Amino acid sequence: MLVLVAPGQGAQTPGFLTPWLDLPGAADRVAAWSDAIGLDLAHYGTQADADAIRDTAVAQPLLVAAGILSASALGDVTPGAVAGHSVGEFTAAAFAGVLDDEAALRLVRTRGLAMAEAAAITATGMSALLGGDPEVTVPHLEKLGLTPANVNGAGQIVAAGTLEELAALDADKPEGVRRVVPLKVAGAFHTRHMAPAVATLEEAARELSPADPTVRYVSNKDGQTVATGAEVVSRLVGQVANPVRWDLCMETFQALGVTALIEVCPGGTLTGIAKRALPGVKTLALKTPDDLDAARALIAEATEATA
Repeated sequence: MLVLVAPGQGAQTPGFLTPWLDLPGAADRVAAWSDAIGLDLAHYGTQADADAIRDTAVAQPLLVAAGILSASALGDVTPGAVAGHSVGEFTAAAFAGVLDDEAALRLVRTRGLAMAEAAAITATGMSALLGGDPEVTVPHLEKLGLTPANVNGAGQIVAAGTLEELAALDADKPEGVRRVVPLKVAGAFHTRHMAPAVATLEEAARELSPADPTVRYVSNKDGQTVATGAEVVSRLVGQVANPVRWDLCMETFQALGVTALIEVCPGGTLTGIAKRALPGVKTLALKTPDDLDAARALIAEATEATA
C-alpha cells in the first residue's frame, strides 16, 4: 500500500520550484493560484533568497503549492492513505479532496499571515533534538518551559518556546541527546504562542464547504484516520497551537500495512525519518521532476502488490 505525504515548514530552499514550472501547464496553474491568494508564488519559488522564503506567510502557501503541483505531475494516483507534517496537512487535505486546490491555498495563506502575526508578539523559535529517549527528553523540555511541538519518531523531537528557553536548552541538553539544531522557522509553532492564530483560522474556516476525504486521511493530532471533511478542517485549525504527533502517524502507516511512501516536493525530511522508523517500507522523495519516473515505478509496484 502506498502513502503520499507532504513536508512541513523548513523544507523549502531557494529556487526549489524552478524546475517544476517547466512542466506543461504548471506556470499557468501557479499564476492563477498567485492571483487568488495575493502572493507571487513563482517569484518566491524561483528567485527569492532563503530569508525571504523563511517568512511564515510566504513559506506556508509556497510549500502547499509545490506539494499539489508535484503530486499532480505523478498522474492519476490513488494512494492508500495521505498525511502531511504540520502545514503539509493542508496539502494532504487537497490530496484527499477535502478542499479544492484554491481553497487549501487560501486557507493556508490566512494561516501563514496569522501565525506570522502571532510570532511577532514574542521572540520564539524551534530546535530539533537528535537522539535521546522521549521519556527523558519531554520532562526535561517541560522543566525548561519548552513544548515538545513535534514528536517525529525515529529519535527526533522538536522543542519550541522563547529564544531564552531555547538558549537554556542548548546549554543544558537532555541526557542522550546528541545535538540541538535550530530550525529555519520564524516562531514557536504548535504551542500556546500560536493561540491568536487559531481564532483567525476558525473564522476563515466558517466560509468553507469541505468534502469528506476520498482516501484515508491520517491526522497529526493523534495519528488516527479522519472520516469527515468537517473534522479534518477542525483539526487543521486546532493543530496550529497543538503538537504534531508524526510518530503516531507512522504507527498508523505500519498498522495499515504501508509498503511504499512518496514525499511530495520539496521532499526529503519525511522520507529521512521513515527510513529510520519504518524499516522495510520503500521511500522516495520528489525533489525535482527528474524523480517522477522513479516515483511512478514505485507507485506501479505498490499498486501491483495491493492487487
